[in-house]
Formats: sequence, C-alpha cells, structure tokens
Amino acid sequence: MLADPAPFPGVQLMATRLVHVVADANDPPGLARFWADALGWVIGDVADDEVDVWPEGYRYPDPSALPLVFVPVPEPKQAKNRVHLDLATRSAKEQAELVARLRDLGATPADVGQGPDVPWTVLADPEGNEFCVLEPREIYMDTGPVAAIVTECVHPKRLARFWTEAAGWPVARSEKGLVSLRAPGEVGPFLELLRGPEAKTVKNRWHADIAPFLGDETAAEETRLRALGATSADVGQGPEVTWTVLADPEGNEFCILTPR
Repeated sequence: MLADPAPFPGVQLMATRLVHVVADANDPPGLARFWADALGWVIGDVADDEVDVWPEGYRYPDPSALPLVFVPVPEPKQAKNRVHLDLATRSAKEQAELVARLRDLGATPADVGQGPDVPWTVLADPEGNEFCVLEPREIYMDTGPVAAIVTECVHPKRLARFWTEAAGWPVARSEKGLVSLRAPGEVGPFLELLRGPEAKTVKNRWHADIAPFLGDETAAEETRLRALGATSADVGQGPEVTWTVLADPEGNEFCILTPR
C-alpha cells in the first residue's frame, strides 16, 4: 500500500473529487449515442458545447457511476489513447454477446499490441477510441457497465499519490505495474493507473474532471494540487472559461470545475 502523502507547508488540505470523464469528439451527438447504447445508459443534458451520457435516473454527482461528457474538437484522433475504458461482463457468454452488440453499433477491432492470447477483447469506438471488453473478473462484478477508467503512465505508484488527492478516491489495490483507486464506500468504477511503455506525446482525448465540494474554493484547491505536482495546461480553453485546466505530474490534462 502507498504511504499517506506528507502535508505541504502553507497549503490547506481540503478536498476535490472525480465527477465525470470528458471525451473529445468530432461528432459529440453521434459518439454520445454510441456510448449510451454501449453502456445501456441514456443521453442526459445536450448543449452546443457538450453532450452528457449517464445511467437512467442518475443523480449527479453520485460516485456509483461516472457520467461521460462529449465535447466538440476539430482535430481527429492522432495516436493510441493513454486513457481508455474497460467494460465489465459477468460471464463468457455475456462478454461474447456484448462484443457482438458493440460491433453492430459501429465498434471495430483494435490492435494495441495485446497479442492473440489475452482473454479480453480490444475494440475501438466509431471515432477510433480504444476500449476493452473484459472477461468476467470477480473484482468488477459490482462496478456497473464500466469496470475502470484506465490511464497508462510511467510510474503508477507515484501518480497514485497525486490522484488519491485529486480524485478523492483511496487506493483499493496495488500490485506490480498497477494501482487501482475507487470511490469511498467502494462503489462505481475503478480509476486505474497502469504502467505503459509509451510516453505521452499528444493531448489526451479523454480526461478527468474534478470538483471541490460546496463551500470550498477552486483557487485553494488549485494551489493544493500544484503543491502535489500539477502544472498549468493549455488546451485552447481561452480566458473566459469557468474551469481551470491543469496537468498531473505525468502531463495528463484534467479540469478543476466550480464547487458542487
């Protein structure tokens, strides 16, 4: 297990928590429809600058699920994503049926160097974003359709120290090359930091959004996360936005939203 992070002089330790996952999309409504159908979720809020997907009856921001938010970008996908979703299944039959259904929805096979003998299936959504349909695993039986949000990184344990603070999720599992975080109460999907061979070269097309609790201050949380290793990130957001864009210690972009 990881040691508790040491306090930083002059920084008031408060809290942020992971509230949703954002995906860049050339066609946000189209990609949102794919993922809503893939997960058995519904399209929630729709605006010019985003389309949200979440479980039917979901009350935001409940950690039992992480909504997906699709935002428009002009540039196409350029490289294998460092952030991807793993989907859970409960049986071999369900895994096969889910793969077939996803293919019918527009998913295509993807080669990320996984080899022919792995028990999971790697697919890409209609805009080329890789994701995995996992074989049944006991650890993911209660996560809902999304087993994990996976980020490839160079140093999983080091990065976990940052994300336990940023996401507000404690470490649930730590082993060689992998650290898994999960929301307090052990509900919803895992946030997994997986050792990968490739360094980050382009802006991530999937990223996390975190938010302070009501009564806390975004500026104070930004200061706290910078002390933990976050740095400024420019993704073309402009000066008028109400959120703050940062990068974690390995360069993965994320946003701090207003308190909620």
